[in-house]
Amino acid sequence: MSSPNDRQTAFLQLIRDNKGILYKICHSYCRNKEDHEDLMQEMIYQLWRSGEQFDPNFKLSTWMYRIALNVAISFYRKQTKSGVRYALGGEIQLMELEDPGTGPAEELEQKIDLLQQFIAGLGELDKALMILYLEERPYREIAEILGITETNVATKLSRIKGRLKQQFERSKNLFL
Repeated sequence: MSSPNDRQTAFLQLIRDNKGILYKICHSYCRNKEDHEDLMQEMIYQLWRSGEQFDPNFKLSTWMYRIALNVAISFYRKQTKSGVRYALGGEIQLMELEDPGTGPAEELEQKIDLLQQFIAGLGELDKALMILYLEERPYREIAEILGITETNVATKLSRIKGRLKQQFERSKNLFL
């Protein structure tokens, strides 16, 4: 039987090894530093509390995503119920006109920023789907994490990608 200290050390190593999962989720659900820190702390706490319930038949990252996303969604719901919103202002305010000297790297960075803004505006489940999709998780794993079917994952992702494509097209037309 392992000691509580061994469990704590293993848990801290797990968090260090998988901190990218937690950072991506926090970044997608929070826009200010204080809320980001609060959400990160709550996700780590819930992972610690749920540690003994981990089913080794599942991948560790799947388990972490499921818990972290559930915590983030609950956090988001509490914030919106209390009247606090993290929606970024209108996309026109946030976008800068492209500088004629903008190179491919800057253009790619602008597109990534715009994509993040669009994803931030999605509903809870759609946002979670896109996070996992952009992580290049297999549909089966996404389905396990979110508790939906693989077919539903494919259908929803197709629709989300279509909506995001339309948003990109509209944003290009605003500055022509």
